[in-house]
Amino acid sequence: MNLRFRNLLVRAMSLTAIATLAAALSTTAASAGEFENTLLDIQHRWAEANYHESGKTQKNAFEALLEDARAFSRANPQRAEAEVWHGIVASTYAGVKGPFGALSLAKEARDALLAAEALDPSVLDGSVYTSLGTLYYKVPGGLIGFGDKALAEDYLKKALSANPDGIDPNYFYGEFLFEEDNYNAARDALLKAKQAPKRPDRPLADEGRQAEIEALLARVNAKLGQSS
Repeated sequence: MNLRFRNLLVRAMSLTAIATLAAALSTTAASAGEFENTLLDIQHRWAEANYHESGKTQKNAFEALLEDARAFSRANPQRAEAEVWHGIVASTYAGVKGPFGALSLAKEARDALLAAEALDPSVLDGSVYTSLGTLYYKVPGGLIGFGDKALAEDYLKKALSANPDGIDPNYFYGEFLFEEDNYNAARDALLKAKQAPKRPDRPLADEGRQAEIEALLARVNAKLGQSS
């Protein structure tokens, strides 16, 4: 093989390698973009179903969304974000669906959230802690379900450590404290939730949560007024 031919061959191989690498990077970037777009779509559809729908329409919306969330987590088994939102959708649907089938959905949500915690508990500003804490105090305990108030409080405090100024951890900790009749502490948590920074990519969720904060604050203030 003469020197000129060898140099041409090396150059051709180098160009092929560069093209292959560029194609791989482009595919990775496209996959990452597709993942983020799907995640955002699930988040937006959840907010729409949770805050803008009701009755049978809401149930149908959550049923369809849960199927998509399941498929999303199956397609991304190593991504904690997908498991978190699988869990969030399943747990919210459990609350909407009512007593028949709710416990199985709650267990599905718990399993998805525990899987997310095992993958990366810090993902999405510690949302897995908020969701698990909420699930453990909303689901009945004892012989009926797997609810556990002590475990709920532990998870909610972890959520606040991960995201101390976030709207969701402060709101759900405030709700937990309200249910525990700790009205002064509940009010403090809810007032902090009310002042939480807005999430530019989730305006509908913020709007709905702020309405929930106001409603629960009114209940807290009524309790405090009765006890004063």
